[in-house]
Amino acid sequence: MIRIKLGIYGFGAIGKLVANVALERGYEISGAVDVNKEILDKDIGEIVGKEKIGAKVTNNLNILENSDVIIHTTGSFLDSVFEQLANIIKLGLPIVSSCETLSFPYYRYPILALKLDKLASSYMIPIIGTGINPGFIFDTLVATLSSSVSLVKKIKAIRSLDASKRRESFRKKIGVGEPPEVVLEKLMKKEISGHVGYAESVYLVALSGGVNLSKVEESSELILAEDDIEQNGIKVKKGMNKGMRGYGVGYLNDKDIVRIDFQAYVGAPEFEEISIEGKDYNITWKSTGTPGDLGTVSMLLNVAEKILYMPPGLHLMTELLPFGTKFDMSKF
Repeated sequence: MIRIKLGIYGFGAIGKLVANVALERGYEISGAVDVNKEILDKDIGEIVGKEKIGAKVTNNLNILENSDVIIHTTGSFLDSVFEQLANIIKLGLPIVSSCETLSFPYYRYPILALKLDKLASSYMIPIIGTGINPGFIFDTLVATLSSSVSLVKKIKAIRSLDASKRRESFRKKIGVGEPPEVVLEKLMKKEISGHVGYAESVYLVALSGGVNLSKVEESSELILAEDDIEQNGIKVKKGMNKGMRGYGVGYLNDKDIVRIDFQAYVGAPEFEEISIEGKDYNITWKSTGTPGDLGTVSMLLNVAEKILYMPPGLHLMTELLPFGTKFDMSKF
């Protein structure tokens, strides 16, 4: 077993789960950085329901300086977390981040991506963004499955999850139980985000096949309750928002070759399905659903074990794959 010493930047729901799973794996934790005054100076072990480990939560970044790897879990958008990442890089510490847009930052933040790559290279450390989605289900898993198809014509992936089984912060992220006009206003003001990463996943799949997409589209919409519903103790009145659905589509010469669909609402079926249409045959893979938080933490920790052996600079999850998608380019 690989034993690493972790530092955690961001000790919210995901950061705490990282600490819990890391301790169960036998990792050492140097400390955690957060701004929440309610947990400052408290022992990390006690916070996550275990014995004291002698490592605390603080707002001082220097507590992380003896770590092997930093797990970063604070925000979804690179422009809002760039300074956090830059400060960690200046400590000379490798970073695995759950920031969704860092999974393929060249789409939304090309300049920041180049700056981050240059900074990480100058300090001789690697940095990567990953998670369950983006990071795995809609991209690296898709690339892995499609590698068994000789020539791929089209890929479609869908993920469906029951929002009533997720943590409260996720339900707030998609506006569960609120009037639709309120949710739309919060989305416009960027107070909530819905799912982040449609385009990033599409680009990662295309990158795995060496394809330069003509364009990428992404969109999302609310799902309103047609009747009063209650699921796992979560109540939504008729006409209120019960979740969201969205999609991302990658085109090559006006033909869609990669499509991903995501839906999360109260009472939704739980599954993931990836369909790959090939020139000679088709394959379909389907699961019974993946717990998002534990899946994200598993990806973060598993990649943390790999990043120690990666060269300096900004990396993408596709670089960890020994294979990729081979698209049928005969029609283009």
